[in-house]
Amino acid sequence: MRILALDTATENCSAALMIDGRVLAREVELERGHAERILPMIDELLAEAGTTLRSLDAIAFGRGPGSFTGVRLAATVTQGLAFGACVGVVPVSDLRAVAQRALDQDPAVSRILVCNDARMSEVYWGCFERGADMLAVLMGDEHVGKPLSVALPEGWTDAVGVGRGFGAYAADLRTAVPGVFASEVPISQPLGSEHPTASPLFAAVPYDRFLPRAAEIVVLAAPDVATGRIVSADAAIPIYLRDNVAHVAQPRKAPGQAH
Repeated sequence: MRILALDTATENCSAALMIDGRVLAREVELERGHAERILPMIDELLAEAGTTLRSLDAIAFGRGPGSFTGVRLAATVTQGLAFGACVGVVPVSDLRAVAQRALDQDPAVSRILVCNDARMSEVYWGCFERGADMLAVLMGDEHVGKPLSVALPEGWTDAVGVGRGFGAYAADLRTAVPGVFASEVPISQPLGSEHPTASPLFAAVPYDRFLPRAAEIVVLAAPDVATGRIVSADAAIPIYLRDNVAHVAQPRKAPGQAH
């Protein structure tokens, strides 16, 4: 199975290529210039793997939520590549990609609250659980709103808080969802640090620096590709959440894909 993935929804510009379970990846964090970087990244990965776009089974992309320009860029690039290569597409939630990154980092974690910084004093957020296949499963809906509007699903008393919304709006999120914090553990430890006081909620933290990456998007797309849940290139629809910028259409199956 060969899947290309790309993401430009946030500051992190990334691409990944899965070939028979092996994942190659490129990523760089930048404020702007994603359009100039994403295609060279993809070319590098294809060259490294010695393969071509036409040999792919599908192209996956981060469909949002994220910045309007970034999410639109990912969808546009995906459509262009998929049309040109005559392959189908798999849209993947950027919030789910962040959750998967946390689940992969710590096998002991089972419940995730992702809060990405949406600017304008808001967060994109969603709650996820580890599924039987070890992949993140959305519980309820994805949202955009003020940090104080964030809430855990019914029955949840705690979760691991992940995403840069926790760095940007720590005080409000502590008030809204205190179950995702342990008071003795600072939320903004640097990447790679170990907690001096181990907490069951934060066994291997620095989650407040996480951004979505194509490396997780390609893994999340793999089951859909394996089971034929691939849509046509014109169904590579971005999801903005804010102001109903885009409405999700019922995706059509790609030519030759199973119904």
